[in-house]
Amino acid sequence: MEKEDLFSEGYAKAQDEQDPLRKFREYFVIPSKADLSRTKIGGRADENNKEESTYLCGNSLGLQPTLTKKYFEEYLSTWAQKGVFGHFKDVSDTHLAPWLNADADVQGDMAKIVGAKTEEVAVMNTLTANLHFLMCSFYKPTKDRHKILIEGRAFPSDHFAVESQLRFHGFDPKDSMIFLEPPSDTDSTLSTEYILSVIDKHASELALVLLPGIQYYTGQFFDMATITSHTRSKGIIAGWDLAHAAGNVPLQLHDWNVDFAAWCTYKYLNAGPGSIGGAFVHERHGQVKNVGSDERPSFEYRPRLQGWWGSQKSSRFAMANNYEPIPGAAGFQVSNTSVADSTAVRASLDVFKQTSMSDIRVKSLKITAYLEQLLDLLLKDQEATLGKKLFHIITPRNPDERGAQLSVMLEHGLLDHIMEILEHNGVVVDERRPDVVRVAPAPLYNSYQDVRNFIQVFKGACEDAVKKTKA
Repeated sequence: MEKEDLFSEGYAKAQDEQDPLRKFREYFVIPSKADLSRTKIGGRADENNKEESTYLCGNSLGLQPTLTKKYFEEYLSTWAQKGVFGHFKDVSDTHLAPWLNADADVQGDMAKIVGAKTEEVAVMNTLTANLHFLMCSFYKPTKDRHKILIEGRAFPSDHFAVESQLRFHGFDPKDSMIFLEPPSDTDSTLSTEYILSVIDKHASELALVLLPGIQYYTGQFFDMATITSHTRSKGIIAGWDLAHAAGNVPLQLHDWNVDFAAWCTYKYLNAGPGSIGGAFVHERHGQVKNVGSDERPSFEYRPRLQGWWGSQKSSRFAMANNYEPIPGAAGFQVSNTSVADSTAVRASLDVFKQTSMSDIRVKSLKITAYLEQLLDLLLKDQEATLGKKLFHIITPRNPDERGAQLSVMLEHGLLDHIMEILEHNGVVVDERRPDVVRVAPAPLYNSYQDVRNFIQVFKGACEDAVKKTKA
């Protein structure tokens, strides 16, 4: 296809018109350019300037579903009108369950997002808290096998969590943390073969492998099925951080035999900043067996940190201090669920349930490929007009090895100026210093015209940044 066709507004509009998911954009609140530049949220917005921003930052914070405000109003009305009775009383004109069932109400729909059985998923805590809770149960170091494998560029919170778990068990992170580092200075990604070779090298020392489903910096989507299978074949626990994978790519946690996983809900799952997290525990680890009698029950189950919300609802309020663990991931809960958070999750999942992760993936592959094509054409233009390329894509070129994100490594010194111009023009993307811009077209609400708008502004920003560095 001719370069002019791909860059044209007509081509982008045609792709949007043919998009089977195009209606979902209307289910989200797209900030206007005027909204982004306002210094107040109160008062009236500029009625004469409602032009939408170009928001390509769902990998950092997803946009607000239009249902969220409606559901929050229902939640607040229930609280105002029912008080404590909101925990138990059904209300016929709300989309929300009684608060006692707020966690269970979203459990099944969340399980579909990550490819799990309902009982293998819990919506609880936040991401790093869940990693800690799960590692308390799954990280069982011995004198010979106490090391944890993570990637060298793990998100800092994951690094801190692993380091502190090691110290808690009396190990020195300098001796017990193994880092996956790219074997090549020219490639930021980690091949599956390389990952497996490192696992093999340290198999006799490893107690846990904890990796991200999608690497936040490069956007690489790891071969979770192969890595999990290989890890478990060596007698090592396989855990996953799915912060950038849940709601982004199809997952099959149950079928892949993942031991445990944790994720947040504020990126591709659009539940709001700092919202509640999710946890997966494979059914083989969630079994509860009564080895006593009906009169005097005694339970065998995987050791974990305990709290009253992990105990059976039937006896939860008996206040008898008899812990009766719920089978499955729900038994790993400790505290009552944040109803405000679960309300936001309910609103988002009510959008997701109108489609499927497989259909979302189809669009994701197409729209991310379109972004890639335009970036490649822009690189050719830069080489022709400037005599050099001002950036390169560090995300894998193989579509199967990435989600809805392309990470662009800029020539050093250009980032600040380019980000300033993007923001000034109402284009929202994410930066990772010193030189990376992360661009994430979220399939549910982003359009091909969004991608084209980004490229147009980015092209001018690059040219202006070069002029400024020469001045």
